[in-house]
Amino acid sequence: MFAKLQNEPVAQPADSAFWHIRLDRSICADIQTALNYEWLVTNGIGGYASSSLVGATTRGYHGLLVAAVRPPVERVVMVTGIDEEITLTDGTVLKLGTHEYQGGVLDPQGYHYLEAFELEGDIPCFRYRLTDELLLEKRIWMEYGENRTYVQYRLHGAKQGDNALALTLVPFCLSRDYHGVTRGSEDWHFIVDSQQNRCRIRAYDGAPVFYLVAGPSAFFSPTGLWYWHVYHRRERERGLPDLEDVYQPGIFRLSLGVDEPVSLVLAAGEQSLAEFGGEQHEAAVSAALRRQQQRIQRVLDTAACVAEQDPVRARLTLAADQCIVSRPAAQGTEASRTVIAGYPWFTDWGRDTMISLPGLFLCTGRYEEARALLRAFLAYVQDGLIPNRFPDYDATPEYNTIDATLWLFYALDRYLKETNDMALLQEVYPILVDIIEHHVKGTRYNIGMDAEDGLLRGGEQGVQLTWMDAKIEEWVVTPRRGKPVEVNALWYFALRAMERWTQQLGGESTPYQQRSELVKLHFARRFWYADGGYLYDVVDVDGVANQNDPALRPNQLFAAALAPDLLAREQIESLFQQVTQYLLTPAGLRTLSPHDPNYHNHFNGNRWQRDSAYHQGTVWQWLIGPYIDVHWLLYRDVRAIRELLQPLIEQLTLMGLGSISEVAEPEPPFELAGCFAQAWSVAEVLRCWRLVQAEQNQE
Repeated sequence: MFAKLQNEPVAQPADSAFWHIRLDRSICADIQTALNYEWLVTNGIGGYASSSLVGATTRGYHGLLVAAVRPPVERVVMVTGIDEEITLTDGTVLKLGTHEYQGGVLDPQGYHYLEAFELEGDIPCFRYRLTDELLLEKRIWMEYGENRTYVQYRLHGAKQGDNALALTLVPFCLSRDYHGVTRGSEDWHFIVDSQQNRCRIRAYDGAPVFYLVAGPSAFFSPTGLWYWHVYHRRERERGLPDLEDVYQPGIFRLSLGVDEPVSLVLAAGEQSLAEFGGEQHEAAVSAALRRQQQRIQRVLDTAACVAEQDPVRARLTLAADQCIVSRPAAQGTEASRTVIAGYPWFTDWGRDTMISLPGLFLCTGRYEEARALLRAFLAYVQDGLIPNRFPDYDATPEYNTIDATLWLFYALDRYLKETNDMALLQEVYPILVDIIEHHVKGTRYNIGMDAEDGLLRGGEQGVQLTWMDAKIEEWVVTPRRGKPVEVNALWYFALRAMERWTQQLGGESTPYQQRSELVKLHFARRFWYADGGYLYDVVDVDGVANQNDPALRPNQLFAAALAPDLLAREQIESLFQQVTQYLLTPAGLRTLSPHDPNYHNHFNGNRWQRDSAYHQGTVWQWLIGPYIDVHWLLYRDVRAIRELLQPLIEQLTLMGLGSISEVAEPEPPFELAGCFAQAWSVAEVLRCWRLVQAEQNQE
């Protein structure tokens, strides 16, 4: 199973360990442990490379070349992995690859040779012990802005003049949507056009094209073999198809000399690859490596972050960078940035993007990109709403959200406080006015302001509108129709922001002031659940006056975090105590009290199990953000906040190496689950970490 977070205290690693992430032989050679670790490389346009620590594809989403055919979406798995075979001078053949097949069969078992794994910045480096003297290093990275992966090998330990070793590279290929599964056939052969050291591959006529290119000394021999029943254990745990067939188009044979890099380039589409395959092949790959290293240094410099001085922030900054991708121009805007909500299976979501923006962009100094992102999402506004989600294959965004647009006001407010960019505010102000008016008068999904209490209501049968959005067929698991607590905290926040911005631009702010005062007058009266000492999660459920939902959930934290003037301090202290007692765990916050009859004490399983538990107890890491905001509001205790963050920071060295996962099981030992690299998990931990460091620097 996945890595665990225990309740009892454990020895904490030094902060430097979060930058110099390194796993030694005790983990690498323990196959059942090693298969629980995953690494990730991204290209800034939605494509990625990822696999388990030992190279076995434990997910159908794994691959060395997962290309975003229509950036940042339409991801296609093209190359799932590459096996390496080394022939020593005495003729001994060492097989370094690892695959797991149906029934748990492991063949070959190259993990025995894996001595160490290390993240060099964002570049994974694998070190294989071949003999007492010989060590083989493998590095994997992608070209930023291109669907292109580099795999570079370098031999150490031999003396100059020793005979070169023979290296055989065995690629495994597919051509399918990253959510899919391939079933091979004896009469299905990929179309492979080869020229000694390079090959052009299509799975069938009309399929996307991809290339495998080695140096001039390499020789490609076609094979055309299917490998049957590769086992994906993570998919088995998730109740999804767990067996797949992969295609071997051929093999590359190369010579491997001492300290001389040997590289394979994997590229999607009809790219210009003229610099690869010829005499300058290795020089071109080495130049690509330097470009990536320099780019990562620029990312850290932009964040004003020195890895050796603040290794935690440096690692979180690179995790943030992986989530930030380009989105093509739309509706008269320039190409902009957006946020991949989570790897390996999410695309960009409006809600996730806005919640993540302060951590991913502002805490890393990426102000121009934040500006472009905000402009782009505002360009997509329809009926007062920004998109909830951009689907993979449909150019039409989905707008089923009551809160994403309100989160945009939060993101814009944080951006303006960091930059004082009044030019942007003046540009987008008319759109903001239109958004508020749509919410006042009413818009899609019955979203609209109740004129009596000023609160925002919404909901429609069969439609999920809040962040608690699990849906199974036509069953919305947590419908929350009515007036949700965090939605109204955000609504109040947006109205107050519009009041302030209107004044700054010299306009008439009275309507926004009056509406915000109406919300303030009724918020605590309507939401305070005196018997429980906390806030109702939803009032006027399903539009029925005074029918309130007393479920103890973390959503109430946003009222205290974003708009503390809505509540008395005693109320904030009381709700915080309840949340702490029943929802706080080392991994984040539960989504429902264990004492609630709808509580699920387990998350992992088939889709029904996962989605029915998704917001009914499952722990979410990103919720540590509002929890710490309220903690800071009440106590101003830096040491306590550091202790709260520590177990989440330790996740950087667990399931998804260098990142923070999406969710965790709600009961001890709080096993990590869901996406292994989640944008808002990274963003909120980074945002809170910056708060801690800023306060410590002032002491």
